[in-house]
Amino acid sequence: MNTNPPIALVTGGRRGIGRAIVWHLADQGFDVVINDLHDDGSLQETIAGVERRGRKWALALGDIADLDAQDELAARAWSAFGRIDTLVNNAGVSVLSRGDLLDVSVESYDRNLDINLRGPFFFTQRIARRMLEQGESAHYRAIICVSSTNAETVALNRGEYCISKTGVSMMVKLFAARLGEHGIGVHEIRPGIIRTDMTTVSAASFDARIREGLTPIRRWGEPDDIGRAVATLAVGTFSFSTGSAFELDAGMHLNRF
Repeated sequence: MNTNPPIALVTGGRRGIGRAIVWHLADQGFDVVINDLHDDGSLQETIAGVERRGRKWALALGDIADLDAQDELAARAWSAFGRIDTLVNNAGVSVLSRGDLLDVSVESYDRNLDINLRGPFFFTQRIARRMLEQGESAHYRAIICVSSTNAETVALNRGEYCISKTGVSMMVKLFAARLGEHGIGVHEIRPGIIRTDMTTVSAASFDARIREGLTPIRRWGEPDDIGRAVATLAVGTFSFSTGSAFELDAGMHLNRF
């Protein structure tokens, strides 16, 4: 076993896309710090997958949106292996209810902005400061943010979600410009329609629309599609790129006539 493996921290790593990211990073030789809200059967399944891959893991349970607890959360995550080479901002939520843009509630708007954007922005600050204090690393270093095709593609029934993910897209560009000279790549992944618990509520509708040609590639995305892409970025395959968005949406972002 590599005695000096790269270390990744994945927020929202308990299940779904987060689990796939954790497992694909482990496949690439990373030891992984897993952040989520709960230690339950789903989290234990994710941990078991890391162990099957022969990698080490640590937990940093906590709410990414709780700014008052972020210093302690960042310290626990960092101290688990003594450093973090890759931060994956994956934790996120959808809207409380899909409906008319004119009916968006303050509660749903604030929840989306707090968890999807405000929390990750300030948590990235904390981890980035530690990366800079550490100095150079033997490994490629990256901050990877999972946003959404809705960073640009309008979805009128979840406007607050779109706004939060558009903010994440700009956040990536800002941190990329700030951290590039220090050798830290900052990347955005934009998933499209991915088969997770979050999309279950609209599964029947998406099934029909995909069959009818909603996307050029006529299939659902799977968490593995995203996990594989994140791991590819984390190992430095695209180390001459920073601040860019990688579209994993079956071509949904294309302007078609």
